[in-house]
Amino acid sequence: MTPYITKPKGIFMNRIYNFSAGPATLPTDVLLEAQSELLDYQGSGMSIMEMSHRGKYYDAVHQEALANFRELLEVPEEYAILFLQGGATTQFSQIPMNLRGEGQVADYINAGAWSKKAIKEAKILGEVNIAADCGSEIPTRQATQEELNLTPGAAYLHCCSNETISGAQIKEFPKSDAPLVCDMSSDILSRRLKISDFGMIYAGAQKNLGPAGVTLVIIRKDLAERVSDKVPEMLRYSTHIANDSLFNTPPTFGIYLLCLVTRWLKQHGGLEAMEALNDRKSGKLYAAIDASDFYSGTAVKEFRSTMNVTYRLPTEELEKKFIAEATAKGLDGLKGHRSVGGIRASIYNAMPEAGVDALIAFMQEFEAANA
Repeated sequence: MTPYITKPKGIFMNRIYNFSAGPATLPTDVLLEAQSELLDYQGSGMSIMEMSHRGKYYDAVHQEALANFRELLEVPEEYAILFLQGGATTQFSQIPMNLRGEGQVADYINAGAWSKKAIKEAKILGEVNIAADCGSEIPTRQATQEELNLTPGAAYLHCCSNETISGAQIKEFPKSDAPLVCDMSSDILSRRLKISDFGMIYAGAQKNLGPAGVTLVIIRKDLAERVSDKVPEMLRYSTHIANDSLFNTPPTFGIYLLCLVTRWLKQHGGLEAMEALNDRKSGKLYAAIDASDFYSGTAVKEFRSTMNVTYRLPTEELEKKFIAEATAKGLDGLKGHRSVGGIRASIYNAMPEAGVDALIAFMQEFEAANA
């Protein structure tokens, strides 16, 4: 088994299969296109990294990226699409600042590590009701509609669609009279959504969209107008809506790569095709785990993530050996999060199906030698 190889401009280059949870693998075609335009963007004589964010070259990229997201996700006109900074972690504070009025309660579902971080920040700024709490359960899972304890008149209901660390994904989104706010950092653009079911979604780019440094926010415009005049201007969604995400200098190169990734998605059939591919990739890997007495999945089957496949081996010593031997064979980034251990294979949109096949073949070889 060897890493896959590409040959850009006559130069052989080894490309490993990168199963890292983030920053994560990017489509090879996107990287090659960025490489070809790095020094001289479209005959301008300079890199897009060096250009004014208000110049014609960058403006065309910015507008195309916004249009591509609107097309791919079928975003209605009453929603704004924003490119912000600070990662999803900044959103943990920015959301209650903007959407929770004085004296209001915000409902949160705790389904894992990222939910807990969002709850911690929201509590600093006001009252939080834990509508459901399954964040410490093993096997890991997401909450069900039946167990939700919702607050009448809540400002919003917050959830995390895919807990990257635990490998548990929402398959049917919760319903509430309050606007649904969802952290989609690790499964955005991996499947079809009905945006009108949400008040707001947000995602750090570094898992499924592009490089670290850009945060995607899609928010209903009327919700953005809730903000108090006590919130600093830079932290208001309404500020960035009014300025088309150009209130301050945006992360231009990161947005350029987002543009290339969304082009790549459109060229490969959009979200319908990507959803089918992701179901097929994850299905193969889970089938290999279930067929073995050596490997054991860590998430409840009904909530298994299509993006982050988490599993264990019989001992931690075998897990260390597995990770070391896999890395030597060009299968990198398989070590589980430091808080839980085990194995985690992140198989985002850009992970080719051949990478999953290579991992399964290695798993079978390793089991035969070590069972």
